[in-house]
Amino acid sequence: METKSRKLTIIGAGAVGCAAAQWAISRNICEEIVLVDVVEGLAVGKALDLSQSAPLCGFSGNIIGTSDYALTKDSDVIIVTAGLARKPGMSRDDLLEKNVQIVKDVTQKAAQNSPNACFIVITNPIDAMVYTVFKVSGFPKNKVVGMAGVLDSARYRTFIAKELGVAPKDVSALVMGIHGDFMLPLVRLATVGGIPITELLSKEKIDAIVKRTQQAGAEIVGHLKTGSAFVTPGLSAIEMAQSILNDEKRILPCAAYLEGEFGISGVFLGVPVVLGKNGVEKIVEFELTSEEKELLSRSVEAVKKQVEATGL
Repeated sequence: METKSRKLTIIGAGAVGCAAAQWAISRNICEEIVLVDVVEGLAVGKALDLSQSAPLCGFSGNIIGTSDYALTKDSDVIIVTAGLARKPGMSRDDLLEKNVQIVKDVTQKAAQNSPNACFIVITNPIDAMVYTVFKVSGFPKNKVVGMAGVLDSARYRTFIAKELGVAPKDVSALVMGIHGDFMLPLVRLATVGGIPITELLSKEKIDAIVKRTQQAGAEIVGHLKTGSAFVTPGLSAIEMAQSILNDEKRILPCAAYLEGEFGISGVFLGVPVVLGKNGVEKIVEFELTSEEKELLSRSVEAVKKQVEATGL
């Protein structure tokens, strides 16, 4: 019996969308990639350029660019990057009003064509945009997830590794909560080769790393001037998509819909989840300290304000 080919749609052919497509090609994670953008010809040109990398990276699938959502039909995973990017002086919340309208529109079109897909949302502010996709699509909560924790945790791990002069892949660390200033880089669970960072770094250095992690996006925006981070956000989404497409059951920090987990209900928030073919297959709960609960509650309040502002 012929097996169904895996199909990935990426909505938005800007910097993040193209980075995601490039990582998907280099990792050869599916047989078909559809790049969609409202600007006529933009996705077509970008896809053509990306397709010509196939002989050099070993990609054997098909990538097409389009503005026609009919070509996204029966996608397994849909990555939403469409929206305005941050510029210097802007917070993620400043993007909310305009990006809600964009995300509502693309969600309706994509969901109609792929009723069994899993959505991965990158558009900022992520925790509000993933809620928007959830409400507009009508999809079950396990089929809608936000990308943030993978990116924030990668940044956290990078800064720890640089401070210690060790290989980043040997650093294990977790960031929970909102994708914003109130994110929670967990210190007590961060380890290097199994050794807690509290045994290796002073409190002052750890506090500086935590603060830099919380402001890492703004740091990049400040340097770029005309855009925001794109390479690692794109890869973070593909890390998630790969786990879903290949049913890898990876435990990754993602914005998932909570219904009582960690004592929180009714919001999407960054928590560790198991990602498999059914999307969010499990939320991995563990006991938080009283201080961590207090810090996480700040994330919850910030997300609730964002969600309220969506009007959904």
